[in-house]
Amino acid sequence: MTGSDFGLSRRTVLRASALGLVAVPALAACSSDGPGLVRQRPVLTHGVAVGDPRTDGALIWARADRPATLIVETAATESFTDAKRFTGPLLTPDSDGTGRVRVNGLPAGQQVHYRVTLQGEDGAVSEPVTGVFRTVPTAAADIKLHWSGDVAGQGYGINPDLGGMKIFATMAARDPHLFLHSGDSIYADGPLKESVALPDGRIWRNVVTEAKSAVAQTLAQFRGNYAYNLTDDNYRRFNSSVAQVVQWDDHETVNNWYAGGLVAESKGYSERSMDTLAARSWQAFHEWMPLEPEEAVDGRLYRKIAYGPLLDVFVLDMRTNKDANDANNRPDGRILGPAQTTWLIDGLRESRATWKIIANDMPLGVIVPDGEQKNTSAYEGPANADPGAPSGRESEIARVLSSLKANKVTNVVWLTADVHYTAAHRYSPERAAFTDFDEFWEFVSGPLNAGAFGPNQLDGTFGPEAVFVHAPPVQNSSPLDAYQHFGEVRIDGKSRELTVDLCDASGSVLFSQRLSPASR
Repeated sequence: MTGSDFGLSRRTVLRASALGLVAVPALAACSSDGPGLVRQRPVLTHGVAVGDPRTDGALIWARADRPATLIVETAATESFTDAKRFTGPLLTPDSDGTGRVRVNGLPAGQQVHYRVTLQGEDGAVSEPVTGVFRTVPTAAADIKLHWSGDVAGQGYGINPDLGGMKIFATMAARDPHLFLHSGDSIYADGPLKESVALPDGRIWRNVVTEAKSAVAQTLAQFRGNYAYNLTDDNYRRFNSSVAQVVQWDDHETVNNWYAGGLVAESKGYSERSMDTLAARSWQAFHEWMPLEPEEAVDGRLYRKIAYGPLLDVFVLDMRTNKDANDANNRPDGRILGPAQTTWLIDGLRESRATWKIIANDMPLGVIVPDGEQKNTSAYEGPANADPGAPSGRESEIARVLSSLKANKVTNVVWLTADVHYTAAHRYSPERAAFTDFDEFWEFVSGPLNAGAFGPNQLDGTFGPEAVFVHAPPVQNSSPLDAYQHFGEVRIDGKSRELTVDLCDASGSVLFSQRLSPASR
């Protein structure tokens, strides 16, 4: 099944065919209500997922193979005694069969069992899919958060010889409360082949679908990239049991994209407008991920996830509002945009949570050249390889850092991915060209299932020091090697201490840093 296959009832096929939505209905399971009456049952095609939890509930996501109403039941136990029932939207071809419903009115700080079914237009009901999540606590409690990014990139997809993307099983076994997906959730610009010959003679094998056999340009192809990842059993099981906070970066659209840009002619795109590709990508992202755009500040992505008195997570969008990659050395620049920068400053100042995590989808001080540009001074993130005073996009970062110091905002930690290795960076004004800020940490993790790279050089403007780095000796190292990573953050409910562990795909801790909370 591709991302846009849709099995439909005969009545719906006739109606949808008139609108040009379907050509041939897919096969689906049947149920019988007696002699002579057989009804096709709708099917949950790609598991279920949980997103953006609150004290009284969370978003529940699912996809149907035919028009059907999303039904979610919640209960305190897996027996579903005294279950609460929530009726979601009708899932239709307009959204590729995807949809979500926010379940609410649940007790805070509790494990919730949920059961998802679909009810077809003729009353037939799907087989259920179950999962669990935790509501956000209202009192100080232990918190465990994972983060990482970069899934199925650089030609490395779902390898059946390895049992798929096992890193998701590793993370699920550690039972985190939250997963912060830091971007590059798909590689829309990264088609897959059935096999990849590695430099040492080994062979990497991929499951391949039609949508993953070419770069994504149409809406159906973008949708198919998300569908592909969710054919992995490990990923689906992880999605059903860990609440996600998702953001996007560049590969959801095309490598190193920015507003107004054009894809290089050499890349073989018939649609070269990055804006057009980004619009299609945006739609598929919001269809296939467990988030609700209406709950974002801008109706798109950036938002705050309040996770009790010990944690606020500020989810950034460093992609949509950035200026051109060849403009990063100008006196002024954009990586967040004025509105998002002001929102972040105000939100951090007003936060009463002990810890403030900023989810930045691109590192602050890592120099990432834009290899797609002929201009050798083109850079992807804030860092522009000029270690002097802030310029270009660094100006917005400097404004945020200065405001933290001026407003005496403490206990701010930055979490990111993007560069395909893991690292711990400590930023200090004692080493920096720009000194109007307090020392802070930024932790990098990834990839989840993609080529490993790095390490990159650091830009000295904000005084970063690479305290720890784990990167491959050979660029584009395959997931067969030990350079796939995720990070784990633990906040102790009693001491309020925050500990960051940088882990490999097996769950081994490569580096650990414990931070004590400072008083405001």
